[in-house]
Amino acid sequence: MPVREARIEDAADIARIHVESWKSTYPGILPDDVLLRLKNSRYEVRWWESVLGQVNSRRRVFVAEIAGEGVVGFASGGKSRDSDLSVDGEIYALYLLDHAQGQGLGKALLARLGEALHSEYGPRVGLWVVRENPARFFYEAMGGKRAAVKSDSVGGKPVAQIAYRWEDANMFAPQQVR
Repeated sequence: MPVREARIEDAADIARIHVESWKSTYPGILPDDVLLRLKNSRYEVRWWESVLGQVNSRRRVFVAEIAGEGVVGFASGGKSRDSDLSVDGEIYALYLLDHAQGQGLGKALLARLGEALHSEYGPRVGLWVVRENPARFFYEAMGGKRAAVKSDSVGGKPVAQIAYRWEDANMFAPQQVR
């Protein structure tokens, strides 16, 4: 699968995918005003800094490409930010444009990121996902075990989240993926 480490010039595509994914996934789940305020330009700066900071912060960002179309998805992760999950690494984000889903790109991104997190932090990885996000079924199909629940506030609205955990991020490797 065409997955590679992100480069600075990918920041605009990553930002676009981030915003488009939120706008297609979260209507009716997150407040409309939150989704309406999302702007590619705001996220581009954030992703430019994340990609640039990969070396110093040990954050990892990978992109998935489709020939003739370019970048259609990304995954990022790094050291776990949640000590309650008892994991070494954390998947911070994994987004694909709607038309790019179901082609194995999510699995390929997860495998590449899992390998990097395993190598840099240790075998146990986790992530948080909005409970109503249909991507939770992907994480369950990829062997994620529910580890915790919490409620955050997004735009003043309580939003339930579920944590998934894997004991060995190498299980995402292509030969292990079901």
